[in-house]
Amino acid sequence: MAGTAQQEGTGPVDARGPDHGTGSRPPRGPAAPGERGSGEGAELLDELRAAIGKYVVLPSDEALTAVTLWVAATHIQTVLQHAPRLAVVGPTKGCGKSRVLDVLHETVHQPIMTVNMSTAVLFRVIGKNPRTILVDEADTIFSKAGDNEELRGLLNAGHQRNRPAWRISGPEHKPTPYPTFAMAALASIGDLPDTITDRAVVLRMQKRKPGEKVTPFRSRYATPELNTLRDKLAAWLGPLRGTAGRMAPTMPVEDRAADTWEPLVIIADLAGGHWPARVRAACVAMTRFEAVQDEQTNLKTRLLRDIHRIFEAHGNPEALSSLDLVTALLQDPDAPWAEHGANGLNAYHLGRMLRDFGIRPANYRFDKGRQAKGYSRNRFLDSWARHCPDLAETAPAPAHDATPARPAQGKPPTAPAAQLPIGPPGGPAGPKRAH
Repeated sequence: MAGTAQQEGTGPVDARGPDHGTGSRPPRGPAAPGERGSGEGAELLDELRAAIGKYVVLPSDEALTAVTLWVAATHIQTVLQHAPRLAVVGPTKGCGKSRVLDVLHETVHQPIMTVNMSTAVLFRVIGKNPRTILVDEADTIFSKAGDNEELRGLLNAGHQRNRPAWRISGPEHKPTPYPTFAMAALASIGDLPDTITDRAVVLRMQKRKPGEKVTPFRSRYATPELNTLRDKLAAWLGPLRGTAGRMAPTMPVEDRAADTWEPLVIIADLAGGHWPARVRAACVAMTRFEAVQDEQTNLKTRLLRDIHRIFEAHGNPEALSSLDLVTALLQDPDAPWAEHGANGLNAYHLGRMLRDFGIRPANYRFDKGRQAKGYSRNRFLDSWARHCPDLAETAPAPAHDATPARPAQGKPPTAPAAQLPIGPPGGPAGPKRAH
């Protein structure tokens, strides 16, 4: 069984040293194969990297490095302790997510492509020599809060070896363990569940700029080229599996991030050349970016919860003005809103943060004919259900005795389906608080 940085007897991961990105060799296992691979392996990875970059524009140089090493790692799954997920997410269609899966399908170890898969099928696909699972349109699988919890649990468990799923099977109803360990790539419009992205190398795709060109992907031309690279990877890594299984590379990150990136670092260290330094730089950059994403997402989830509380405190009216919402948010001494931005949260900041959930203000008439920008409570319901399901399950109906607020200029349009933000919500300081 493969060793990990946390496994007993392998020694701790050095995530604090100033030379974490210098590409040091694994502290255990013979170094000779890695040195030999500094020619063949490094050149092969360079060739694979160029081929992937020819067909798809990835969000960064680090992302291209990560995909290249992830593909190679699928060919040594049997000796790995962790099976990192590859989350290919984008804000809209047309960002190249499916094209990434097309390229992966021709280069990874024994791929199985699907746009939907039941847990029963997945149990039978994964075995002692697991196939690489490629799931397109994964957003349709996890489209609602609580959907496909069994499948999500299986994908989470499969990140680490020896986490089987037990089921009753056969005429004797015998408890049977089904393996879950397998590498998987999932493409999605909008973020995947955070328990999956927490175990993933995340590619945040964007549409190509006008000047960014790619080679059209045509199976009759691309497949032979990519299959040749796939076969070269298998031939190179096959004899090195024993070495890979004994390696405990120096990692620039800790905990689950180290578990997720270790297979990619192992491949890079086996290849040698510039790859050890390249992968560690990519690891640091991409995990730091995801940490910022998590912080921003958590802040926005906090905002949704606080707004839910404010609506409740006002008797769940049909709408609240932007001024009333901002004032109530700033009055909470335990909330971070007074320190948000340069001078605290204002109506502009509020609109920017809620925009990522598809929630926008409109003109409403409140009591005594007062007209102001505000937010309808109904437009929060979808986001509460997706991101705060515990609140949505018990959310009370709007109070009947509250003074109704009416749209000043017709009924506002229906809110689009919410998506988790992929970029920082901040931005420059906006206009002063609306009155």
